[in-house]
Amino acid sequence: MLAATEKNAEAQEILLTGPLAGAPAVRKLRLYREKRIEIAPLASFTLLDEYQREILFGARLNYNITDWLAIGAYGAYGAVKIPTSLSDKIQGVNENRRRNPNYRTTTDGRLTAVNMGPDFTKQLGSMDWIVAPQLTGVPFRGKLALFQSIYVDTDLYFFAGPAFIGVSERKDCEVKAGDPNSGCTTDQSFDRGSRVAIAPTFGLGFTFYVNKWNAIGFEWRGLPFAWNTGGIDTKGGGKDGEFPDDKISADDRQFHFNQLLTISYNFYFPRDYRVSE
Repeated sequence: MLAATEKNAEAQEILLTGPLAGAPAVRKLRLYREKRIEIAPLASFTLLDEYQREILFGARLNYNITDWLAIGAYGAYGAVKIPTSLSDKIQGVNENRRRNPNYRTTTDGRLTAVNMGPDFTKQLGSMDWIVAPQLTGVPFRGKLALFQSIYVDTDLYFFAGPAFIGVSERKDCEVKAGDPNSGCTTDQSFDRGSRVAIAPTFGLGFTFYVNKWNAIGFEWRGLPFAWNTGGIDTKGGGKDGEFPDDKISADDRQFHFNQLLTISYNFYFPRDYRVSE
């Protein structure tokens, strides 16, 4: 008769002896972030824009609770707006058509009356400002070697949080009974209005430390939300509302995975970093 006895599995215990017993994994580690305030003037560039590119100027403010966790905010103002070549070509065709005194009665004129104002570039949507409180995690840090002679302390960080975006886009319009000035074909109907959109934001970045209290940063940010970038009637009519309805409304806002590339120059206070044991 065989008798079985229970025996608990135990992980092998490694006993480290000698001068390294109890020693930390890294000694004299430069703690660039811990207990320091980061102020980073920045410029953000929008990517993969359909109708208009933007350059936003602002700053990022962080308080680094530890060397790997920070709380702060990103803020930027859309100071430069540049129509893409597609928008310029559309406006070129628009101008040529409008030189015809009978433009309004032509087939092209009637088909584009709701979507093409006197100046197409003036009806484009834009991100006027962005404010985003966010948490930042710094899971990786180390050194980069350039040409095997220049070494730069570097960290890779991730961030996420909500974003509040000031958006300018074409105002809502529709034909109202008894109001001859209503509709979406008058010049005034192509004016833009403002609203605040709320969206998630997230991304990652690299920090290259120049000295004890300065660094250069490169960052990618995702900012997905729905907006009407071209001021065009695309939805709201037909089955399931998937066809134009000769109105401009919230139905015409399309989802865009907006992306920004940011360059910053970071200042850290106090100016001296701490060094681990």
